Amino acid sequence: MKKIVYMSNTSGGEKLKVAILGAKGYPYVYGGYDTMVKELGERLQERGVEVTVYCHSALFEQQPEEVNGIKLKYLPAIETKSLTQLTHSFLSMVHACFTDVDVIFVVNSGNGPFGMISRIFRKRTAINVDGLEWLRPKWKGIGSRYFKFASRLATKLYDQVINDSDEMQRVYKEMFNAESEVIAYGANPTLSADPARIDKWNLYPEGYFLIVGRLVPDNNADLIIEGFVKSKSKRKLVIVGGVPFQDDYVDKLKSIDDKRLLFTGYVTDPEDLAALYQNSYAYFHGHEYGGTNPAMLKALGFGCAILALNTPFNREMLQDGEHGWFFEKNANAVVDIVSRSESAPAAMDELRKTSRDGLTEKYDWEIVTDKYLEVFQRLSGKKVALSKRIEKVDQVEK
Repeated sequence: MKKIVYMSNTSGGEKLKVAILGAKGYPYVYGGYDTMVKELGERLQERGVEVTVYCHSALFEQQPEEVNGIKLKYLPAIETKSLTQLTHSFLSMVHACFTDVDVIFVVNSGNGPFGMISRIFRKRTAINVDGLEWLRPKWKGIGSRYFKFASRLATKLYDQVINDSDEMQRVYKEMFNAESEVIAYGANPTLSADPARIDKWNLYPEGYFLIVGRLVPDNNADLIIEGFVKSKSKRKLVIVGGVPFQDDYVDKLKSIDDKRLLFTGYVTDPEDLAALYQNSYAYFHGHEYGGTNPAMLKALGFGCAILALNTPFNREMLQDGEHGWFFEKNANAVVDIVSRSESAPAAMDELRKTSRDGLTEKYDWEIVTDKYLEVFQRLSGKKVALSKRIEKVDQVEK
């Protein structure tokens, strides 16, 4: 395979400096934002950008000042379910404004109000606002109102708003009359995975359906499980994921008495996760309120047959059914799609064969990084002069 190596020609003190905040840190990977920080940060650094990532100090037992050329700053937070992220982002924004960074890149629309701080210090900023946080069932009352207010403020206080899908761009224009730039989330296609890795769960290839994601109401695992339990399938339903705290919703799901259900909890080994994706009969995607979803991109990259909840975001990612089937938001629809998929093994096999074709250029991390770099250069007025050297490498990426 070929690998692109970037050689920076940036001179002297003109180096572009970017701070990234709003996620958990680097190289910590727990969710979508953390993955983006890792993939984007490493590639920006390769392109000659000086990258600083703000990390939650409580999550890092070891706290090196630099990893893989990326500078790291560790700050505390008020460690509660609803305040951890916001307090850490607040402190990170204040700290970043007292440094010489050229651009502050923020993730999560909940951090919208903190753009006021960067405005006071005249720091150039960009924010990735992600999904419709105010509609998520976990945020009720004040939480929902806060996220809608914060998202609106993000469109007023940051120099550049970034959405990760065309549909989300439309929503922000319609709701907030705000212009935004679409830069999708990237994917890393995987060509092969060791099927023997699923033996530890007593699974066999195509012998199970799969769910991967946080077990929260807006991902609709309860709906999928309810429908699957009502189905006549002889296969298993494997549920990968959870939440990092005690939760009644998760406890209720795990209390369902059906020997076909298998809860693995979090699977942290990437080779194990790859094997679970790649050997599934079909992957269920019930995510409802996001834009470009990392779990869906992984399913495409691992060559899964995808059964997705019928939403505008999922239709955009699956190109209106070219790379997956859709079901409506009710248990009977899940029963039907389980039956349809099991009665059409050839169609499922075709979806697996063509799945990776859904990862168009917009989902390529290299292209994603180039688009972010264009934004940062425009905001800062600095240019990173790059030359590309193509090197052949012998090893094939798995």
